[in-house]
Amino acid sequence: MKRFRQVYISLCAAACLFAAPAVADQNDKRLDVLFERLLATTDAAEAASLQQSIWDIWVEFSDPQTKAFLDSGILAMNAGHLSLALTAFSQVIKEAPEFAEGWNKRATVLFLLHRFDDSVEDIARTLTLEPRHFGALSGLGQINMAMGRREAAARAFEQALKANPHLPGLKALIKALREKEKGEET
Repeated sequence: MKRFRQVYISLCAAACLFAAPAVADQNDKRLDVLFERLLATTDAAEAASLQQSIWDIWVEFSDPQTKAFLDSGILAMNAGHLSLALTAFSQVIKEAPEFAEGWNKRATVLFLLHRFDDSVEDIARTLTLEPRHFGALSGLGQINMAMGRREAAARAFEQALKANPHLPGLKALIKALREKEKGEET
């Protein structure tokens, strides 16, 4: 009986180890704790680690086929193969329309393709699913800057800083945008 119990416990442990991970994405409960810590920390190294942990969760996905499309899209985007990346991220969205990072990644590619209106639409969908998505908010700021909408860019960057006060250079950028806007008003 003792041997049976040991085998049973070992099999249960193995099943837990090899079971498919749950969808993490923007609904993962760990994110609340990470964002709380990110807002509270004053340590740059800890902030960087927390940001990376958040990004790692945002790209987790349990369906292997959807995850493969996501990963291949990221590789293609990083290699500058934007049409391939766009196709891959569009497939992610088709397979998992409630997965915020699929929308965010496609928004990034659309931005790189200078398809700003389409990118804004995908950012809006990202933010509907994950309002704290500081990457999408920063992207929205970048689009507004590219379109010459300085005040809208400053507002988007301010929202990004509310989610993540450790984004480098945004405070100075917001100040510069506001000063330039004031200078043109006078």
